[in-house]
Amino acid sequence: MFKAQYASIASLGLLVFVVQPAAAVSYNLVKDYSGSTFFDEWVFYDHFDNLTNGDAVFVSASTAASSKLAFVDSGSGHAIVKVDNTSQVPSNEKRNTVRISTKDRYAVGSVWVADMFHVPFGCSVWPAWWSQAPDWPIGGEIDTFEGVNQVTHNQMGLHTTTGCNQVSPVQSSTLVNSTNCDHLADSNLGCIVTNPDAASYGQAFSAAGGGIFVTELASSGISIWFFERKNIPSIFSSNSSTIDTSTLGTPTANWPTGGCDVNKFFEPQALILDITLCGDFAGAPTVFSQTCSGNCYTDYVIGPPSTYDNAYFELGYVRVYGSGNTVVKGNGAAQIGLSSAYTWLFCGTLLLGMLWFN
Repeated sequence: MFKAQYASIASLGLLVFVVQPAAAVSYNLVKDYSGSTFFDEWVFYDHFDNLTNGDAVFVSASTAASSKLAFVDSGSGHAIVKVDNTSQVPSNEKRNTVRISTKDRYAVGSVWVADMFHVPFGCSVWPAWWSQAPDWPIGGEIDTFEGVNQVTHNQMGLHTTTGCNQVSPVQSSTLVNSTNCDHLADSNLGCIVTNPDAASYGQAFSAAGGGIFVTELASSGISIWFFERKNIPSIFSSNSSTIDTSTLGTPTANWPTGGCDVNKFFEPQALILDITLCGDFAGAPTVFSQTCSGNCYTDYVIGPPSTYDNAYFELGYVRVYGSGNTVVKGNGAAQIGLSSAYTWLFCGTLLLGMLWFN
C-alpha cells in the first residue's frame, strides 16, 4: 500500500539530486574502537530513557556486561550492542537496552567509519547511529543511521541553529525530504535525506552482510556514504591507516558549506549509538501503525522477549580519521540526547520518506 503513496512525492515538494562528487582531502587514523577493547572509551548513559520517552532503560556498563547487552563476541571479535531478549518484563516497567557515546569528541576535519554486520529492526525498535555537540542545538547534530519499526530504508539528516540549509548538494540519487536544517523551522524537521538502497536498513541490511557508513565532517561540507558489504572500497577492507574521501565516489547524502557554514554551525561531535523502544517516534500511534499492528508497549515491550532477537547492532569496528588536530579529549557526552519535543515534531515526516520506497 505504500507504493500507492509514492505519487504524493511531488505534492510534498521533495527533490532528487544526481550530481558528481566533489574534491576531498586525506585523513589519518586517530582512533580505532575495535576488538576486545571496543567499549573501553565509551560512556554508558545509565538511566531510563528520559530523552525520547522510550519504554527502555539504558543500563550501566557493568549491567550491560553482566547481562550480555554490550560485549565483544569471542568468536568474531565483533562488538554487540543489544536489547534484552531474554527477560519477561512486568507490566508498567521498561525493557533494558544500551545507549553509549564516545568519551572523545571529533572536530571539523574528521571522518568516522562504522562497519556494521547487523542493525536492529522490528516492531517497537528505534535504533540510531549519530553524533552531536554537548549543547544541542548549538554545535549541531549529524544523523548517519536511523529508522523505526519495520521500515526498510535508512535516513540521514542534520539539525542545527538558524541559518543552515542544504544547497546544491553533491550526492547520489537520494530522496531529499527537506532542505532547512534549522531546528526552529518546519517543526524541527531538519534537512533529511533518504537512502533508496533497500539494503540500507533492517532485515535486508543484515541479510546482505551489512556494510559500512562513512561520515565526513569537513570545512567543505558534511557527507555520508553507505556501502553494502559486497561494494566496500578496498581502502577499508585493507584496514588502511589513511583514507582519501575523493576516492569514495558520490556521497549518499551531502550538505555543502555553501548553504551551511560547517565551521559556524558544527562543534566537535560525540559519536552515539543507541537502541530505544517505542517512545516519541517509534511508538507514536500514527507512525507505529504504518508498519506494525497492535500496541507498541503491551504487545512488544512486555510481550515475548524473543520479539527482540533481531534488536542488536553487530559492529566490526568504529574508526575515526582526522586531517589535523581534530580530537577533543574528554569524559564524553553521556547526557547528550534528542529532546522529546524535537523528536516528536520531526518523526512523522521522517517516516514518510522511509515509506516511499516500500
